[in-house]
Amino acid sequence: MTVTRMVLSEAAVKALPPAFKGQYLVKDEKLKGFYVLVGARTRRYMVQGDLRIDRKATTIKVSVGDATEMTTAAARAIAKGYLAEISKGRHPKPDAVRKRSVSAKRLGLAPESSPPPAQTDFTEEDIEAKPITAGITLREAWLRYKISHLIRKNRSPKTIEGYEHDVLHVFTDWLDKPLSELADNPDLVATKHDALTVSSGPYGANGAMRTLRAIYNYAWRKNKRALPPENPVDAVDWNPEHRRNTAMGLKDLPGWFKEAAKLENPIRREFHLFTLLSGSRTTALKLAMLKHLDLRRRVLHIAAPKGGEIRAFDIPLSRQMILCLLRAIRFGRLLHPDQAATWLFPANSEAGHMVETKEDREDLSKWGNDLRQTFRTLATHARISEIDAKLLMNHAIAGVNSGYITREKIVEDFLRGQQQAISNVMFGTIVEEASKPGILHNWLGLGTARRTVIASLFEAPEAEGSTLRKAA
Repeated sequence: MTVTRMVLSEAAVKALPPAFKGQYLVKDEKLKGFYVLVGARTRRYMVQGDLRIDRKATTIKVSVGDATEMTTAAARAIAKGYLAEISKGRHPKPDAVRKRSVSAKRLGLAPESSPPPAQTDFTEEDIEAKPITAGITLREAWLRYKISHLIRKNRSPKTIEGYEHDVLHVFTDWLDKPLSELADNPDLVATKHDALTVSSGPYGANGAMRTLRAIYNYAWRKNKRALPPENPVDAVDWNPEHRRNTAMGLKDLPGWFKEAAKLENPIRREFHLFTLLSGSRTTALKLAMLKHLDLRRRVLHIAAPKGGEIRAFDIPLSRQMILCLLRAIRFGRLLHPDQAATWLFPANSEAGHMVETKEDREDLSKWGNDLRQTFRTLATHARISEIDAKLLMNHAIAGVNSGYITREKIVEDFLRGQQQAISNVMFGTIVEEASKPGILHNWLGLGTARRTVIASLFEAPEAEGSTLRKAA
């Protein structure tokens, strides 16, 4: 089989000629194990990796999706999730392996002791060819929901993993139970919710039931005559949930800035600062690339936010945010020059960018969603309206009148002014201390980042006092 290598992109995949005979594959130069398989009439995104179980490695190939129906960016995101599962010794599609193995045994093609086949392409066509009937099981409905509703709509690997955990671990005993049986016994579902509340907590129990409710609703919509209209989850007495308020106020910010200034890795330090200044989700910021930064327009394009590519948007950048990104770029080129050619927040990881954003609470008391809540809270101090704050955070806006607002038309003038106002409020809490010699001045003082980088370049290899060398 012919094998070539290139950077897979939307245009490049579309330009690939059909196979004259058989198939050929084109490997992605960016993500090892990710490739597109091209036939005479088909082209499909695939992943390949070594699955290690009990010290034995088996090379498996798993389909990601039809290249004519999904974007390259979405396929690469899903492929990263699949490859991560393979590296942990778990097959990314365990249901497909089991079902295919069981089918082979029923047909007499494999003995009962046979291991699952190494290559599994049991995907969309096999599953969707089977109609939804009254006897459809939770396992079958989940596979249909996963492919048609999650993967094809470019849901993030993290979202898919959350659903899959609920189905495969929480509802293990129900996988081969018909959905109609659950609908006829709603008390069974209510009892399960009560038990989960004790074992997994109120939030975990509610989350698992939302997954079950979504799968049932999907199956019922596909064939309303096959299943009862009453969702069995309707019998659940939901646990009360309260929003976790972990935001900081103005008085808390000076202490947080000092904590962040002490972080040894300067790229992580800038990442957390930019999370605070933008109010963005860390999962989206980790994937920010150098090409997404437009300094002429003073925006950072977020290509893969929550909700998928259809929700892509531009973050207007304040002066403080631009300086933060410039420091991240400088430190990235020093510590991870290869990865920094692509990513804004590079790291020595397989993906090439920051993967884990959590910190020890003793080192940094607030990170992640804490900073997102802080941004929303301090926007009020800056007298930013609720609609403007939602636009900056890429939240959906309710109401008919608000729906007529075209975000792109106000990003580069009005919203940037609102963003600058929020940044000014945040930095206003440390303006005096940052102007004096000390830890904040060394980080945020005028010209200090450039001097730090230049000094580290001329530092002797034996020197142990360099923060940069410790971070590297």
